[in-house]
Amino acid sequence: MSEKKKKELPRKVVADNRRARFDYEIGEVFEAGITLTGTEVKSLRSGKATVGESYAAAKAGEMWLYNAFIPEYLEANRFNHETRRPRKLLLHKRQITKLAHAVERDGMTVVALKIYFNEQGRAKVELALAKGRKAHDKREAVKERDWGRDKARLMRERG
Repeated sequence: MSEKKKKELPRKVVADNRRARFDYEIGEVFEAGITLTGTEVKSLRSGKATVGESYAAAKAGEMWLYNAFIPEYLEANRFNHETRRPRKLLLHKRQITKLAHAVERDGMTVVALKIYFNEQGRAKVELALAKGRKAHDKREAVKERDWGRDKARLMRERG
């Protein structure tokens, strides 16, 4: 009857792509591991990475993360890494084929939503299968968000 509860540590978000939820219609979300060098991990722990314009693409049966910026680790001296190098993502084969087919057939994009450290301290990337929004769709999303905010305000005032 006594269940052991795991002490859940909050995951530390290093980089967040908040703009992606506005620019894209987010579909299915995946969690992927990422291969990093030692200096990249130390630089990520300082929390200055950006994934605002990054995307993932399949190449030779593997997924790669392109254009993610991880700054140089200043104490690493000459053993530093390239800041925007392509980084291999660790996914199951079935997930890779699913993402690759969706990009080829449906014209979707694989967008990086965030980089974080999980409970075990491993760096993970949250990927989403997304479809780009047109300008009128973005205006509609802003209207819905504003109306939701106004509705919540009215409900607080009345109740």
